[in-house]
Amino acid sequence: MSIIQVILIGAALSMDALAVSITNGITAKKLSFLFAFKLALCFALFQGIMPLIGFFAGISFKSLIERVDHFIAFGLLVYIGVKMIIEAAKNKDVQSEEPSQGLTLKRLIVLAVATSIDALAVGVTFSLMVPVKEIFIDALIISACTFVICFAGVYAGKKAGGFFKQGAEIFGGVILIAIGTKILIEHLFF
Repeated sequence: MSIIQVILIGAALSMDALAVSITNGITAKKLSFLFAFKLALCFALFQGIMPLIGFFAGISFKSLIERVDHFIAFGLLVYIGVKMIIEAAKNKDVQSEEPSQGLTLKRLIVLAVATSIDALAVGVTFSLMVPVKEIFIDALIISACTFVICFAGVYAGKKAGGFFKQGAEIFGGVILIAIGTKILIEHLFF
């Protein structure tokens, strides 16, 4: 998998976390660098750890599914992408989320886990396509993408309000569907 594909996957996976970051930026009465840093770091850590867990879980049953791995990768990525788009369409009310002042460490970790479940499934997909020696670099890239996007998202939320939240989730879903389609086409026709 190319570095550009991994960056795009990292960006797409971070869209749920971006939506939460934007919401926290919107609702923050006083926004500090430290708050934005902690929020972005927490999301980045979980977005990097989950693909590793999924990868090593997927390795254990890789030999059983190698003939259909491209269909599985396509199916998982399209499913996650469609799910992100549907959730974005359902969640039009940005203000429904809790304000950042109520964001305890426990709540932040729960949000980080919840927004990184998709990364777990992508890790399983990676186990079908990526050698073991590359997964750690890929997880680091995904984590770095998430950090940068979420850090910027907190400030974007403060500046632009709820305008970007829904569009970010839809964009992330479209990217995952496109990458899944590319994987399927490459395996079927090339």
